[in-house]
Amino acid sequence: MPSIDLNSDLGESFGRYTLGLDDQVIPLVSSVNVACGMHAGDPVVMRRTVKLAAEAGVAVGAHPGYPDLQGFGRRDIAMSPDEAYDYILYQIGALEAFCHATGAHMHHVKPHGQLYNRAAVDPELARAVAAAVKDANLDLVLVGLANSELIRAGQAEGIRTAQEFFADRNYTDEGLLVSRKLPDAVITDEDFAVARVVRAVKEGTIESASGKLITVKPDTICIHGDNVHALEFAGKIRTALTEAGVEVKPV
Repeated sequence: MPSIDLNSDLGESFGRYTLGLDDQVIPLVSSVNVACGMHAGDPVVMRRTVKLAAEAGVAVGAHPGYPDLQGFGRRDIAMSPDEAYDYILYQIGALEAFCHATGAHMHHVKPHGQLYNRAAVDPELARAVAAAVKDANLDLVLVGLANSELIRAGQAEGIRTAQEFFADRNYTDEGLLVSRKLPDAVITDEDFAVARVVRAVKEGTIESASGKLITVKPDTICIHGDNVHALEFAGKIRTALTEAGVEVKPV
């Protein structure tokens, strides 16, 4: 039976501010990417999210981002590759401590927001991210945009990689994510999202925002935890994949 990982970016609440429906989304996915306190999250939220995921038997990964709480990590920050390496290694280490304390196993690392987008096209930044993941733990899987510089950097470092496809995001003709500054960046039509996920997994193709056919071979499907449709997307996509004969499990 073919298989695919279904992941979600969670643990993005902070202090008295609550974001997402983590406790409801976790049972519907097979892995979670936990914010590490730079773009979102805090120590209390990190521990709680890791504990919820561990209790549900869901794979736990670090979700490091730019130090940008106000902008939710979605603003570009001028960072040298060395600085990026340090910030990523720091965040992986922070989440690893909570995994160790909870008895959970850290499974993967997936950069967040603009760090993720920049590493998808910037070879130097991609190498810095991959090096930080490798130096943190050789057993970790590096998750990146399918067919991106980040995936190539991880492969060059000799670490495991997982090519990611976004259920709720539109793509450019070049296979990149449509900028969130544009009105068609996020997909809100649940039926459309479900159909294109199944197509991506079964056929290895999707259509860009302009209608161009793009080849993708995803290892993992992302549903954003801060998307207002996250809960509905996760439930319907998991059901559709199962009905299509695809097993949902971690990479």
